[in-house]
Amino acid sequence: MAIHIILVMFVVGVALGFVGAGGSGFIISILTTIFGFTIHIALGTALAAMIFSSISGTISHYKEGDIILKVGIAVGIFGAIGAWTSSNFSGFISGYKLKWMTSGMLYLSALILWMRMFLVESNKISGKNSLPTGIRFWISVCGIGLVTGTLSGMFGIGSAAFIQIGLMLILGMSVRQSAGTTMMVIVPIAIAGGLGYYHLGYLDIPLLFEVVAGTMVGSYIGAKFTRRVPLPVLKVAMILVPVTAATMLII
Repeated sequence: MAIHIILVMFVVGVALGFVGAGGSGFIISILTTIFGFTIHIALGTALAAMIFSSISGTISHYKEGDIILKVGIAVGIFGAIGAWTSSNFSGFISGYKLKWMTSGMLYLSALILWMRMFLVESNKISGKNSLPTGIRFWISVCGIGLVTGTLSGMFGIGSAAFIQIGLMLILGMSVRQSAGTTMMVIVPIAIAGGLGYYHLGYLDIPLLFEVVAGTMVGSYIGAKFTRRVPLPVLKVAMILVPVTAATMLII
């Protein structure tokens, strides 16, 4: 079955690389509906798989100057705390309930992603990078980190849309810097959440490497075709990815 998983994840990676999406929710739905893994193992595997892609993306964004290190480190630390706590708690939730809850969060993430696009297109985000200072800064990064980290650990998703919207609306960061910093924040969240699921016995290491092998090669190839389609098509595809994943989980 390993070859089948790698091949399917390669196709998934091509699609995700094409639309520029992380797609952990899509990985979760494929593992549960097609290959029959339990939702807990699928969540742990998808969350841990994000470690590799997020590190690669973080290095790329850092070289481009799109990361505010102070924010990335602070939000990442609080995010890791939330991810570790919630991933351990998810083991006490039944698989049936967790499927429906994860599906709901994927639908919500699609809505947040659409909201982000709307705010950017309507110029409602100033992007002045006027970060709050003192206690306001720490309250802000603590809130963003704990909330998004908890969502990631509980539902195995990267929470990229939630992190970005928080960085832009609460911290006043630009779109480019919020995207780069979000990638950095996901690294400690994915590590902490992955360790949480491993602690509960829900992280299948061989499966993890099969998923990573397929998706990373596929996403690299898929990214080469991103500029070949109209922007409106890409935007629709980005929203359809979490919607499709959510629907697959509950049908």
